Amino acid sequence: MDLLAAMLRWRPMVEIPASGIRRVAIVGGGPAGATLATLLARRGLDVVVFARNKRPPLVIGESLVPAVVPYLRELGIEPEVASYSTWKPGATFVLDPSDHMSFTFAQVRKAVTNYSYNVPRDLFDESIRQAAIRAGAKLFDVTARLERQGDTDRLRLSEETLAATQGALSGQPDLIVDASGRVRLIANALGLPTETGPRRDTALFAHLEGVPLVCEGHVHTDRMDRGWCWRIPLPGRVSVGLVVPSDFIRGFGDTIEEQYDNYLRKDGTTGAWGSSVKRLTPVLKYTNYQLVTLRGAGPNWVLVGDAFGFIDPVFSSGLLVGFDAAALLAKTIGTPSARGFEVYEKHVKDHLRAWHRVVGYYYNGRLFTLLKLGNTVRHTLLGRVMNWHFETHLPRVFTGEATTRRYSRGLLHFMTQYGLARNDPSRLQVK
Repeated sequence: MDLLAAMLRWRPMVEIPASGIRRVAIVGGGPAGATLATLLARRGLDVVVFARNKRPPLVIGESLVPAVVPYLRELGIEPEVASYSTWKPGATFVLDPSDHMSFTFAQVRKAVTNYSYNVPRDLFDESIRQAAIRAGAKLFDVTARLERQGDTDRLRLSEETLAATQGALSGQPDLIVDASGRVRLIANALGLPTETGPRRDTALFAHLEGVPLVCEGHVHTDRMDRGWCWRIPLPGRVSVGLVVPSDFIRGFGDTIEEQYDNYLRKDGTTGAWGSSVKRLTPVLKYTNYQLVTLRGAGPNWVLVGDAFGFIDPVFSSGLLVGFDAAALLAKTIGTPSARGFEVYEKHVKDHLRAWHRVVGYYYNGRLFTLLKLGNTVRHTLLGRVMNWHFETHLPRVFTGEATTRRYSRGLLHFMTQYGLARNDPSRLQVK
């Protein structure tokens, strides 16, 4: 009975004012929060965004999957983003120094978008913020403080926070949106339940020059002796991130700079890049894990972006989940109903879990075992017959266009579990 009561209590029972939702406060001005602000302001809602201009110099999420591009068009910023980014025509996966796989988005059957961008995140995030301002949202460089109302799950802005809006909000907002990223302001304040993935690695990354690329413009994912790394080509530099077990990387030095530089030189894959590689920026450190908040909405609040959940960056999918959630949430707020918020919560959790499962295929070796087998089988009669079907569904899971489509992701799951023809996936796992 206690479990049943808890489950019912965690339902996203948003209380809709009789006049609808007209005033929205968004805590956080990253891509998800600023996108939501843009879309809501265009609908004529009063929108304030609390966003401190103190973002770190480098942010994970510099490579966009093709499914993000339609959102850039909707925001009206694609030409601007293209002007300072690098063109991304595909992806390359390095299994060891002598074995790699590359594919272009133009090869993906029935793709809506066959390209994307690698973006400097400071410029990219600012482009979306400016779109929100142009739409009529009000941005404030203020740390928002929330207060719990009694022993309920209702929240309110503190009087100091409300006053900081300088009249942009004449009273408490109808809805508070947590777009605070991994700060997870509301989830931590209310102790919301979560589920996490099986790994908890350390991500160290910096910008380098002199890094070789297998294919120009491609995001590169390299399997290392332990862990993996990304190579994201940006104008004049390459973003290189090492995602490795925390206890392992500590053996390479006392500081994160020592750990990053030493492992980069000593690993069999990255060490083969040569002596021309030079680090241009300080090293940043993130704890790399996967998380889903099991409750995404409450009486007068809702979560979006990383505040709702986040994904291992191996397939560059985090920003897509944020854009997708922001677009659906804008529609839900525009025509609010309790059922609408339930649908929103379920969709975002399903999207996050779908990517979590796909990420698992990378780490356990099943994905690349399947791809290598496919390169052989496609030359047989059966392979030629089935290849058209597979190439319509499987690649679009990774470009983001079919990640939430049950059949496409079900086909990928079936093939990675039962289509490996007795090949041992552990040979290609990421340790």
